[in-house]
This record gives sequence, structure tokens and C-alpha cells, in this order.
Amino acid sequence: MEIKNIPMAKPSRILDKIGTFACAINCMDGRVQKPVAHYIKENYGVDYVDMVTEPGPNKILAENSNVPIIENIRKRVEISVVHHGSKVVAIVGHFGCAGNPTEKEKQIKHLKEAKKTVKSFGFDSEIILLWVNGDWKTVERL
Repeated sequence: MEIKNIPMAKPSRILDKIGTFACAINCMDGRVQKPVAHYIKENYGVDYVDMVTEPGPNKILAENSNVPIIENIRKRVEISVVHHGSKVVAIVGHFGCAGNPTEKEKQIKHLKEAKKTVKSFGFDSEIILLWVNGDWKTVERL
């Protein structure tokens, strides 16, 4: 499945004065929200992290077959990148994911494939891959 060249919205300038943003395509699991936001804020010097959440998003994006969900993710990332100016988009996997119940090695493969899908969205942002360990604090950049 490939997202066709969909025209992007024009950037909004209302948010220019309220801080800097990054975006995370993250699992809906509440245990991973804070560590991911903290990691991105600390390592990329942003004020806010927009969260685009789905159960097991790395698997969804890696399989690249569920067009409605992928298009929904793309639209939410677009808002973050175009309207909030996010220069970094993280894709996240984590230990004990109910939406992608497989071992770390397989989830890392999913993350690498998911990056290809997100890259196909055509946004001018750095795409990074993150893994959250089972202590719900340690975030590893892959």
C-alpha cells in the first residue's frame, strides 16, 4: 500500500510563539507516554511532543496494509509537522505490547519497516526509532 501524493495543508503560524514540537507515533499503552516524551524533550530540545497513538503502531505501519488507519496516522503526523513545525518524528515500540505481542527483535524489524512507510508520507522531518524497555523508564534509540 502506498499513500499517493496527497496535498498537504498550508502551515499555520498561530503556534509560532508557543514553543517547539516533535511528534511520536506511539503505542496507546499509558506506560510509554511519559518516558517517550521525556526522552524526546531531553534529546531534541523541544517543549512539546505530539502523540499519535495506536495499539502496536510499529506493526501496523510495517504491514502497510490497513489503509484507513495508516491514512489516519499520516493525517495526524501532518498536523504535527505542518502546523506545529515538528522536525523529528519518532516511531516507538515497547516491551509487553498488547497490540504487537512479540519479542523485541521482531518489533525492531517492524520499526525498520514502519520507517519506510512513514518516510513515504513525504514530510521533511527526521524519523527516529525508539524502544521502551520493561522498566517503563529506559528509552533506547535504535
